[in-house]
Amino acid sequence: MISRIRGELLLRDLERVEVMTASGVAYEIHIPTTVFERLPRVGEPVTLRTYHLVREDAQMLFGFLDEVERTIFTRLISASGVGPRLALALLSAMSAEMLVRSIRDRNVAALTAVSGVGKKTAERISVELSNKLDDLAFAPSPLAARTPGVEEALRALVALGITQGDADRAVRAVVTEQGSGLTAPELIRHALARATSK
Repeated sequence: MISRIRGELLLRDLERVEVMTASGVAYEIHIPTTVFERLPRVGEPVTLRTYHLVREDAQMLFGFLDEVERTIFTRLISASGVGPRLALALLSAMSAEMLVRSIRDRNVAALTAVSGVGKKTAERISVELSNKLDDLAFAPSPLAARTPGVEEALRALVALGITQGDADRAVRAVVTEQGSGLTAPELIRHALARATSK
């Protein structure tokens, strides 16, 4: 089992990377978008925690920057009807913390906002995994602690059809640009305008 790969980042693509190890072997590793966004530049060192999937017809590596992401991935693929591609799509659409919160809260609307996740699949993930993620702890969000209304704004944006990931990015951008003095309705209005202007 290949559990970790350290080396030089040779290729940095939206869905995969190549890492050249010190032994001269390069590995192709599939990643979620949330990992891509935090990768170093090509030519710099990188360490990825990996999940090594072995099948009769293929071997694949999936890479993550921290242990929590890898743990979520392995638990997602343990759910009925969830393969590695769908697990990556879920981890690409929202942060690890948002995904765990959505599953724990059985937030089917947030899960079905992810491309490829139907209502039945979302319900199955919620039922099978809602009680299997309690050991995953996240630090309190500094943004939410600093800015009243962030959680309310995120929930409202998702209810309006914005993905969790896009909602989070839009809210963060608005708070960075305009400060933490906005009310929840103001935050929702500005973040919605930003999220729908892409």
